[in-house]
Amino acid sequence: MTAIYKLGIFFYGLIIRVSALFNTKAKQFVAGRKNWEEALKNKVDSNARYIWIHCASLGEFEQGRPIIEEIKQRLPEYKIALTFFSPSGYEIRKNYDQADIVMYLPLDTKKNARQFINILNPEKVFFVKYEYWYFYISELKRKSIPLYIVSAIFRENQQFFKNTPSGKWYRKLLSGFDHIFIQNEKSAELLQSIGIKNFTIAGDTRFDRVAAIAGSAKKFENVEKFTAGSLTVIAGSTWKPDEELLAAFINNSKNIKFIIAPHEVNQANINRIHQLLKKPAISFSKVQNTDIGDHDVLIIDSIGILSSLYQYGNVAYIGGGFGVGIHNILEAATFKLPIIFGPNYKKFKEAVDLVGQKGAFPIENANDLNTALNQLLTDKNALNNASEICKNYVEKNVGSTKLIINKVFNI
Repeated sequence: MTAIYKLGIFFYGLIIRVSALFNTKAKQFVAGRKNWEEALKNKVDSNARYIWIHCASLGEFEQGRPIIEEIKQRLPEYKIALTFFSPSGYEIRKNYDQADIVMYLPLDTKKNARQFINILNPEKVFFVKYEYWYFYISELKRKSIPLYIVSAIFRENQQFFKNTPSGKWYRKLLSGFDHIFIQNEKSAELLQSIGIKNFTIAGDTRFDRVAAIAGSAKKFENVEKFTAGSLTVIAGSTWKPDEELLAAFINNSKNIKFIIAPHEVNQANINRIHQLLKKPAISFSKVQNTDIGDHDVLIIDSIGILSSLYQYGNVAYIGGGFGVGIHNILEAATFKLPIIFGPNYKKFKEAVDLVGQKGAFPIENANDLNTALNQLLTDKNALNNASEICKNYVEKNVGSTKLIINKVFNI
């Protein structure tokens, strides 16, 4: 299996290099790893003590971020090295000021793993959620450097739990972790079924992150004027199928305000959304010196502010459920917003939990959307009940970060 894995990494790198000729993200993937050894040597302080945090992409960063910030606050003797696998994580967070080093993770080869770890020489390492890189795990174990995985979640269909040659090989990867911090009881049962005992049910560190966001949310005077006490639906991280469904509802609505924050904020996509709407709509970048209260729809054409905008809403629609999967729903839940999303949500524990508790509402078509929104927007008791469910759910799940840090550092 190791030989097959090595071959897979080789061909993956080859495909990415070819793709870089015509794909922007692939080009960033390749360019960001060029001369990485020299770049890392130049960044490393040989007198410092490093904690290495690795995240696949932006979503995993939001789970790793509370760990980083807790270490910086409580254990300032350490410096932080943060790595990403994906350009969508690195390019957005490459200037993150709580990390002393931010860079791409070199491809998982034996040579790369050995060189990277020798140069950085971390004292402890955290992988976030789904990261299982064979050669990095093997090298850390060989050098007796403690390795932890945080906010991990396991499902029955994963390779670890299959009684096949590949399943047995993947199970060996788990033995490379000194401790596994998992999200739920189901993951505990699965690990126990294959003889893994070095785990703690710690929950999901994202709850700590969204609670911190809620406590320090930015204020937007123009958005406050736009909502002006009206019932407001905030649609976050939407894609085309989401926007088409929402537009149909918006065009037939009365006395409701809508804020749409699309996943893609390029001008062509913003123009497309405007064209879908029959109601007065304005882009966020155009609100200066405008009587924004005369508009029914505010379209957010910038990034980085969505998490704070939820404070101005009553109901949230989260996009992605008609594609590969829903985006972050906890940012909305922490502001007590009931949540609506498309059918592809079952891989996300928080979504499944809130659907079961009646704080979130999955839809499959326009009729479902109309039913969910009309109920929440016309029935005050239904809105308040769902709001309290979301609020309580977040409050009950905070504290994962402190539990992890206390256990890892024996505090």
